[in-house]
Amino acid sequence: MGTPDVSVVVAVYNTMPYLTKCLNSLVRQSIGRDRMEVVAVDDGSTDGSGRELDRFARLYPDTVKVVHQENSGGPAVPSNRGLELATGRYVFFIGADDYLGEEALERLVTAADEYGSDVVLGKTVGVNSRNIHQAVFARNETDLDLFDSALPWALSNTKLFRRELVERHGLRYPEDMPVGSDQPFTLEACYRAKRISVLADYRFYHAVRRLNAHNITYRSRHEERLRCAEQLVEFVAGLITPGKQRDAVLLRHFTWEIARLLEDDFLRLDRAVQERVVAGIRALADQYLTDDIRERLEIEARLRISTAQRGTVDDLLAVIRQDAEQGVPPTIVDGDRWYAGYPGFRDDRLEMPDRWFDVSDSAADWLARMDAVDLEWETAADGSRGLTITAHTPRRNLASLTSGPIGLAAGDVVGATLETSRDADGTTVKARFRVEQLLAGVGVGGTLFTVRSQLTAFGTTGSSPLRMPTRPTAPRMIFRRGVRFFVITPTTSHRGQLVIAIAPVTPRRVMAQLRRRLPKGGK
Repeated sequence: MGTPDVSVVVAVYNTMPYLTKCLNSLVRQSIGRDRMEVVAVDDGSTDGSGRELDRFARLYPDTVKVVHQENSGGPAVPSNRGLELATGRYVFFIGADDYLGEEALERLVTAADEYGSDVVLGKTVGVNSRNIHQAVFARNETDLDLFDSALPWALSNTKLFRRELVERHGLRYPEDMPVGSDQPFTLEACYRAKRISVLADYRFYHAVRRLNAHNITYRSRHEERLRCAEQLVEFVAGLITPGKQRDAVLLRHFTWEIARLLEDDFLRLDRAVQERVVAGIRALADQYLTDDIRERLEIEARLRISTAQRGTVDDLLAVIRQDAEQGVPPTIVDGDRWYAGYPGFRDDRLEMPDRWFDVSDSAADWLARMDAVDLEWETAADGSRGLTITAHTPRRNLASLTSGPIGLAAGDVVGATLETSRDADGTTVKARFRVEQLLAGVGVGGTLFTVRSQLTAFGTTGSSPLRMPTRPTAPRMIFRRGVRFFVITPTTSHRGQLVIAIAPVTPRRVMAQLRRRLPKGGK
C-alpha cells in the first residue's frame, strides 16, 4: 500500500458500544480502504473497547492500526500518539463516540485537493440532542477567514488537516489540559493555514451525546475548567497580537469557557472554590477583556464577568441569583435609554459604567425576556397530546409596548397561544406544543429545542430564551412517530434556560432503564 490519502486518528477510552458504529462508519467510507488508514489509540480502556479495536484490526489488517497504552487521563496523549503514527497526506480526527457519513472522507479529500486547502470543515450535526454551533456551516466556503467568520466558535478538532502543515509547525495537543486540548491545536492549524474551506451541503460528521453523558466534558469540575480556560486564553494571546483579530477569538472564550464558569451552578459551589474561580476570572478580565469584547457579550455574561472583575463574590452571587432565583430583572428607564436593573447598577463601589447595563439597542429582545413557571403534559379534546408551557414577566404593561401577539416557540415550532393575561404581578403567557409538531422535523438521532419567547416591539422582532429558576416538574414522556419511539424531556440547560430534548428510544436505552430499575443482584 502506498501513502494513504487520509489517516483517521481515533482516541479511545471506554466508548462501547458507540465505538462499533464509529469504526463501521470508517471502514465503509466511499473513499475506499485502500486510500485511508485508521490509527486507533486505546487509552487504557476497561470496558471492552480495546478488544473491539483488535477485532477490527483483525478484520481489516491493511487499514486499521491499533495501539494500546495506559490511561493518560485525557484525549491529548492518545491524539498525539496517533499523529506520530499517521502516514496519510491528510489527517482527520474523530471522537470514538461519533460516526461519519458514508461519503465524508472522499468529499473532504477531494475538496482539499481541488482548492489547495490546508483545513477543511464538513458540516457537523448533533445526535441524541447534542447541540452543535451551526453558524460556520451556513454555506459552502472555498476560502474562509478565521477572524471574519464563525470559525472561532467551531474549534473542535473534527476537521481534515493537511499533515504537512501539522508537521511543518510541530502542531500537537497540550497534554496538561484535561478538557479542551483540541482547541489550541485546531486554532493554530487554522491560523497557519493558507486556505480554510467549509463544506455545508452534506452531513459529514455526526457528533453523538452519550445517553449516560459520562464523557469528560460533561463531568469536569469548575477549577479544572478554569485552569483550561486560562491556558486557552494565554495560548491565544501568545499566538495572536493584540487587536481586532485576537478579540475575535477571545470573544468566543469569554462567551463560552469563561462565562460558563459563572452559570447558575456557581451558586452551589463551596465558598473557597467560588473565591478561587472569581480570582482567576478577575485576572483574565484585567489582562484580556477589552471594551470591544465586553460590549459584544450578551448581557448576562457581560454583567457576571464584569462583576467578578470589579466586585466581591457576594456581589457576583447577587447578580446570578437575580436570574436563577428571582427572575426577570426590572427595567430602569432614564430619558431615552433602557437599563437592566441588575444588582450593581450605579453602585459607586463597583464603578461599573451604565453602558454595561444598557439594553436600549436590543429593547425588543429585552422585553421578550420571560421565566417559565409551569409545564404540564395535557390531552386536548381531539385526543392529541401536548406540552403546555406557562411563562411570566413582571412587566404589567407588556401588551401596550408590543405591536402584535406574544408567543412561545421551541426551535422552529411555534406553540399555540392559549392565554395572555395581566395581573398585579405582571404578564402571563400560556402556549401549547403538540407532540406531533415537536416530532415532525426530528431526525433519527434526536434534537434539542431551546424554548424562546417572541414578540414584536419598536418595529422589530424580539426573542429571548426562557429561563426557568426551578427544574421542570413535567416528566419525560415516550411517544411514537411511525415505527420509531422518542423520549421527550423538558429540562434546563447549563445556562438555566428551558430546553426540550428529544432522543430516540433504542433497545440499549430500554435495557439501561431496566437495569437501573432492577434491585442489586437483578432480583
